[in-house]
Amino acid sequence: MCSASSSVVVTGALGGVGQWVVDRLVADGHDVVGLDQRLPAEGGPEGASFFEVDLTDQGETNELISDADPDAVVHLAAIPDPTNHAGSRVFTNNVESAYNVLDAGGRVGADIVWASSESAYGFPFADSVLKPEYVPIDEAHPFRPEDPYGVSKVSGEAVAKATARRHDVSVVSIRPSWVQYPGGYLTEQNREAFDVDGLAARSTEDPPDGGIGNFWSYIDVRDFASMVTAALDADVSGHEAYLCHADENYLDVDTAALFDALFEDAPPCDTEGNEAAFTTAKAERDLGWTPEHTWRDAADEDADGPDFA
Repeated sequence: MCSASSSVVVTGALGGVGQWVVDRLVADGHDVVGLDQRLPAEGGPEGASFFEVDLTDQGETNELISDADPDAVVHLAAIPDPTNHAGSRVFTNNVESAYNVLDAGGRVGADIVWASSESAYGFPFADSVLKPEYVPIDEAHPFRPEDPYGVSKVSGEAVAKATARRHDVSVVSIRPSWVQYPGGYLTEQNREAFDVDGLAARSTEDPPDGGIGNFWSYIDVRDFASMVTAALDADVSGHEAYLCHADENYLDVDTAALFDALFEDAPPCDTEGNEAAFTTAKAERDLGWTPEHTWRDAADEDADGPDFA
């Protein structure tokens, strides 16, 4: 458990998600050490210091985390998808950095929270539309990734489990959905272009697009940041994984009807109305966390977010 005014190392601190997490931690009274490939343009927020680092370099990573001697480590740095990089680069970068950061955090006895992904299940970047075994999908659903990004997250969770065992620290793997930012939700484009009749007519062999890859799920960046803080505050033993999703799809269409249209032999779908295809019941039970933001309000919301990159 990470108490108020504790020290927290955040990797990927200048990324879109990283800035919101740093901002939230500083506001909560934590001393933050931000690690990234570059330094902030204007020094960053008061209460945070920053270091430039190559997280695939074990020596650099271990030195900076050891010197910081934090109470907790939040690992957010990664190549976020396999679409604009060589697959080998995505996999190698994400796995090496996860190993280096988590192992260094474990060695100093820090509690660890890191960003895994719903992509570990294999749905978002599959070459064909993969059918889940059941809906809503939970943390126990089998992993079936075929892409380098999803496989890197499965590998990262193996590192997380090993770190918890080896160093006797708590490690939380957060599996977020497609992260959206207030006032700039990209879900709008998918909803405006969506055609349920076209969905029913498509072949399951077609590449996933238009939100099919994660079954029209999303998460507001502020809810992602609040799960990070909830995980740091919780009394977690060993390794635990938690899905991080909004509680409804962004189409405002019945979820079971969507799966009936998508698959000739649809999986069992125990949802009501437009409930999300992924359930966050475990996070609510263990962390006391529930999402607060929805596309209905946040898509056009005028919210001042951090911008110190």
